[in-house]
Amino acid sequence: MSIKNVRLEVMQFLEKNINDFVQKYLIPVEKIWQPSDLLPDSENEEFLEEIKELRELAKELPYDFWVVLVGDTITEEALPTYESWLMDVEGVNQKAGEEDPGNGWANWIRHWTGEENRHGDLLNKYLYLSGRVNMKEVEISTHHLLNDGFDPGTDRDPYKNFVFTSFQELATYISHNRVAQLAKQYDNHKLSRMCKLVAGDEMRHHHAYSEFVDRIFQVDPSEMMKAFHYMMKRKITMPANLVRESGGKIGEAFHQFSESAQRIGVYTSMDYVDILNKLINRWQIDKIDNLTDEAEKARDYLMKLPDRLTRLADRMKVSEESHVFKWVNPALVK
Repeated sequence: MSIKNVRLEVMQFLEKNINDFVQKYLIPVEKIWQPSDLLPDSENEEFLEEIKELRELAKELPYDFWVVLVGDTITEEALPTYESWLMDVEGVNQKAGEEDPGNGWANWIRHWTGEENRHGDLLNKYLYLSGRVNMKEVEISTHHLLNDGFDPGTDRDPYKNFVFTSFQELATYISHNRVAQLAKQYDNHKLSRMCKLVAGDEMRHHHAYSEFVDRIFQVDPSEMMKAFHYMMKRKITMPANLVRESGGKIGEAFHQFSESAQRIGVYTSMDYVDILNKLINRWQIDKIDNLTDEAEKARDYLMKLPDRLTRLADRMKVSEESHVFKWVNPALVK
């Protein structure tokens, strides 16, 4: 049987429990928080006062914080790109309608997308109300990111895609959670709560995709090991790695955005290593048996990789100077 057919068979095997995954890791629409729960209520007579309070608190947040919050928002706003990419994975039948609603995997992706979509809605509205950023420039960058597409290097392979999503959901959890902690330090408790809730969603999603990989290891260990090796050797690409400002080149803004995140400790090169270690431990890579010779070599590479990346991270230097983004007006920010 071909590798492609084996993957399809495994995806069909996992799909039998997809409704259990939906119930375990996702929250019904009527029960989960919505952006309007966390933002000033436009129907409330105190709406303008609430906005005034939001803007006053926003004044206390430093420049690099705003750069990171904008970058996180743009990443979340580009969700349509990520959904269309996942819908093309082998084993996902994306048809939707009463006569042919598609398979369970398509149902999972649509529900996952519904939860993720709220993140961009919430953060975008907060940025707009804060008065601290140039919203048109933010919107242009988001538009460009959608136009420029997204290639995480996974092709249509579900094994590689689930490694990527397991890693990325944990990375976004770290980023949003650290932003929440920083906002709290500046006494911006409402923004802190927003980011904390977003982070909570990301962690649930991380656990779901990690379980998908865990189950694949149980039935197709060698191919799953090789897929994990492939993704880590290639390096995990961040979703916003092609982000640019108006008039800029594709991906040009990503490096500066990443440096802002490193400078304030929101997401660092060591976090990348820590996530890799967590995945190695989560999937018990050192204990998996019945591997082919090629998969054994892949495992050896993965087990040694964290130490190699740590040495590289220790040598990395981040500029102390903040890049001046079109997104954020330095005159309006501390």
